[in-house]
Amino acid sequence: TEGYGKKVEAVQIKLVKKGEEAPGNTENAYLKKPSSIKYKAHVQDIGWQGYVENGETAGTTGRNLKVEALKIELEDQEYEGNVEYCALVQGIGWQDYVSNGEMSGTEGKNKKIEAISIKLTGEMQERYDIYYRVHTSDIGWQGWTKNGDKAGTEGYGKKVEAVQIKLVKKGEVAPGSVINSFLQK
Repeated sequence: TEGYGKKVEAVQIKLVKKGEEAPGNTENAYLKKPSSIKYKAHVQDIGWQGYVENGETAGTTGRNLKVEALKIELEDQEYEGNVEYCALVQGIGWQDYVSNGEMSGTEGKNKKIEAISIKLTGEMQERYDIYYRVHTSDIGWQGWTKNGDKAGTEGYGKKVEAVQIKLVKKGEVAPGSVINSFLQK
């Protein structure tokens, strides 16, 4: 295996004459862990939370606390490429894209994130879709969106309270509803 953190505990080798069948099943002879995503949020009155991964919730719900910044990273990459992301920040507007663990948003300025955009680059974008959604004040969980589209609100003054992000192999279905992923005045 690769990427699972497992050790080899036994090896069996058999010689067979050229052209003869293998001495047993050859399926799953090598397993490689698929690419995954990890991310964390800087939350009002809490600070940086720990990393979560693959669809788990970063931030809070039901506590009326704003997400002020995000950090996102790829893990166990099967293919070359990066994750790039940006945030719409209160009083600042859309920030430039950052990548691989850099901070998007602000820290120590008491400014809320109102919307986000996340995309993959390189061969990762050819093999995976990156889906994400936000939990917004007074709205709740909005629909999933993907590949650089916007999630959240613009022009409403609402805060993102939580984020979920998931890598999905290209062409597979969204993790849930894609309705109302972004609202703009």
